[in-house]
Order: sequence, then structure tokens, then C-alpha cells
Amino acid sequence: MPTSAPGSRIVACGHHQPARRVSNDELSTSLGTTDTWIRDRIGVRSRRLAAPGESVADMATAAAADALRHSGRSAAEVDLVIVATCTSFDRMPSVAAQVADRLGIPAPATFDLNAACSGFPYALANADHAIRAGANHRALVVGVDKMSDFLDWTDRSTCVIFGDGAGAAIVEAADAPGGIGPVVWGSNPAKSSSITLRTPGPHGLPATFRQDGQAVFRWATTELAPIARTVCARAGVDPRDLGGIVTHQANVRIITALARKIGAPDAVIATDLTESGNTSAAGIPLALSKLVGQRAIPQGAPVLLFGFGAGLTYAGQVVTCP
Repeated sequence: MPTSAPGSRIVACGHHQPARRVSNDELSTSLGTTDTWIRDRIGVRSRRLAAPGESVADMATAAAADALRHSGRSAAEVDLVIVATCTSFDRMPSVAAQVADRLGIPAPATFDLNAACSGFPYALANADHAIRAGANHRALVVGVDKMSDFLDWTDRSTCVIFGDGAGAAIVEAADAPGGIGPVVWGSNPAKSSSITLRTPGPHGLPATFRQDGQAVFRWATTELAPIARTVCARAGVDPRDLGGIVTHQANVRIITALARKIGAPDAVIATDLTESGNTSAAGIPLALSKLVGQRAIPQGAPVLLFGFGAGLTYAGQVVTCP
């Protein structure tokens, strides 16, 4: 049985992206926009879009299997599965339960978590807490979203931003604290209507995503940097010593502004948004998995993970690069 542990750590990452790559030029033919307009305002050059029959559970399973392969652990060794998503149409069973079944994980605790674009740091914190409390020993944590199901493909202010994908991490008990630092999380619920995602209604209303882009941009660029610095302080890490910064992949201008204000001149800044679009809860683990795979960040270096989005929620922790 699991026993309490002084800490937890990420031992491996994995990711999955759909096969279909959609360029800005392809979208511009029907939206009255241009590649230059999209890149200048958002930073996206292309995005991956899932096929109609490719579900959130399909992408989550593929990313989870990739993480397991890299970890060298077996599915039978996992006793907790958490999936962060806001775009699954299934209410029961949870995506986490579907992933566990498909991978052959025999008897894990399973649940889904919806904190939108902050979902992965929220899920990672839950896994860390469960392991340190002794409830679990090894967790599979997934961030996945299929935003394409909810977009208005005639609205150039939103549909050009997003992509589909999944990222995952294997988290396990550690002999010392610090592998996953303390979480700093919270929200500004008074502004929660700035971003909404409505599922199809009982009277045939379409599924729709809406956001007040200017309000979200102002919030992200003016209020979040001090919180991100607090994350570093709680972990006992000077921002100047960060090896990497992986924020929610929302907008290149937001990412660069946050990184500058955090004050980490030598850190690798994740900008997977340029090739993948904004993939919501998948953005952080997807970008982290690619950086780990490329060895862009030295193993053992401190990495700031910081999510923010609908709710308006935020969450972050400093982790040791696997």
C-alpha cells in the first residue's frame, strides 16, 4: 500500500497531436484574414485539428501511452489517473476512466478535472498532494482538449487561435521534496464571463466558444507576473535560476510579456503555440514534453509551469525537469 512521501517528481512526459496540420494560409481563404494578421496578433503559424471521429479520450490515451513508454513503468504500476479537460462531451464514464481501461491500468483512482487552460497545473497539484499524503504512489496526469468541436469557424477572432492535442506526465513518489514545488493557485471569478464555452443546449443551440480577448489580454499581462514570481518564491527558486518557463500557450505576446516580467533571462521560453495553436489544458504538458524530448532544458533544471485561463483561473508550480 502507498505510504506518505516527502515529495513527488515528474519522471517522464509524452504527447499526442492529430495528423492534420492547418496553416494560416488555409484558414485565410474563408475568413478574410491573412497569415501576417494572425502571426502579428497571436503568433500562430499553424495548428493541428483532430478528425471528426478522433475524441478527447483518443488523444488522451495516445499521450498517456507515450508518457508511459518514456517512463519505463508499466500500466499496472499506476494507481491514480487525472485528466484535465474542458471539451469532453462524455459525462460518464470520465475520460480518466476510459484512458485507464484502454491502457490496462487495473484499479486506479480516476477523475476528470475542469480548470480550462489552467487544468494541467491543477491536476499536477492534485497528484502531488495525493502522493505526499500517502493516498497514491504513481500517477498519470493528462491535459487534453479538442477545441475544434466548439469553435465558430466563421469568427476569425477566435477560430484562428486554437488547436487540438494532448500532453501527459508520469508522477511518482520521491525520496526528497522539491521535484514538484508548492502550487500557487486561485481565480478571479468576478471576471469569469470573459471566457465561456457552451455545450449544445436542449433546444438545439450550437456548441460555442466566446471570449473577450482584450479583457483576458489585460488581465494576463498586468496581474499574473507577480503571481508567477510568488510560485518561484514558494519553491525557493530565484527566477534567474530557472532553466525553463512553460506557460499556458495562449498568445506569443502574453508569453513574452510574462517571461520578461518574471525575470528569467537564461530560461528557455516555451512557444509551441506557433506550431500547435492554443490547445487549452494540453498546452503546458504538450510544450513541456517537446522540450524534454529535444533536451532543450537540462535534466534536473528548475522549470516554471504556469497556467491561466477561463474562470478566470491560474495555477503554477516549479518542477524539476525530468
